[in-house]
Amino acid sequence: MASPGDWKIPASVQPKPGDYAYDLDRALSAVVALSTRVPPEAFTADTLGTERAGNGVVIREDGLVLTVGYLIMEADTVWLTTHDGRSVPGHVVGFDAATGFGLVQALQPLKLPALPLGRSDTLGIGDRVVVAGAGGRGRSIAAQLIARQEFAGYWEYLLDDALFTAPSHPHWGGTALIGPAGDLLGIGSLQLQQGGASGARAINMVVPIDLLPPILDDLTARGRPNRPARPWLGLYATESDDGIVVMGLADDGPAETAGLRAGDVVEAVAGEPAASLADFFRRVWALGDAGVRVPLTIRRDGRPLKLAVASSDRERFLVSPQLH
Repeated sequence: MASPGDWKIPASVQPKPGDYAYDLDRALSAVVALSTRVPPEAFTADTLGTERAGNGVVIREDGLVLTVGYLIMEADTVWLTTHDGRSVPGHVVGFDAATGFGLVQALQPLKLPALPLGRSDTLGIGDRVVVAGAGGRGRSIAAQLIARQEFAGYWEYLLDDALFTAPSHPHWGGTALIGPAGDLLGIGSLQLQQGGASGARAINMVVPIDLLPPILDDLTARGRPNRPARPWLGLYATESDDGIVVMGLADDGPAETAGLRAGDVVEAVAGEPAASLADFFRRVWALGDAGVRVPLTIRRDGRPLKLAVASSDRERFLVSPQLH
């Protein structure tokens, strides 16, 4: 992910107040810069780093901030910086691996407006939106919704209806997707490439805000949704011409313990073919809750092989946040 610094969005793609029916500058002031530090022994330290930076959005006037979960996962230090340069400490409230949302509570008054939650299901292809980073108009982009579709991430992540916007924000993690009514419709998660090599353009993938209300009370009260954890295998997989290919394995994770290797091709889950990465994840999750045995048929060096993975709860491998 791009790092913050002394930069500005080109003026040609910055949002202009006259183009919106709401108070643009007030809405943008609800977006804060977020920086975290993760202990070096943390499970995600090697893959996501020990120092992370991005954005968050104030969603409650008591200083509750919504962001993308990978910024705060296992963090023991959190700082929030407002558009006018004030920095206050925060602590991790909750994280949900299924949606990718994370919550932080400011430990001192932010004195910022809260961005109201909207309905992302009302957003249509071509609708004008603002993808807002911390720092006002100079750190925000006037964009459009260009697609909404399924998204499968190699880290055992799946959204049924992800939002995609362009032009792309260069510092996308935790950005606010602000809709035509000035409300929060999503949280920025990734930058992707759309199109072939000759005509590729960068776009952003955004987690839709409609996934938050069903879990918000649980996240604030207990740090995670009140639902059984999905079975987690601890592998990184991608689609290729050969099928679902294992790219890597989490150290000491369930898949590595079961004997899977990078380069293995997953052909079936419990005897049912896996047609796509999304299909693979859904078939694993359909077997039961975390801890369920997951029978896999793989192809290794051109030969079929059957393995059984004793799945786990992903959060058992993570360092718990320290409460202040």
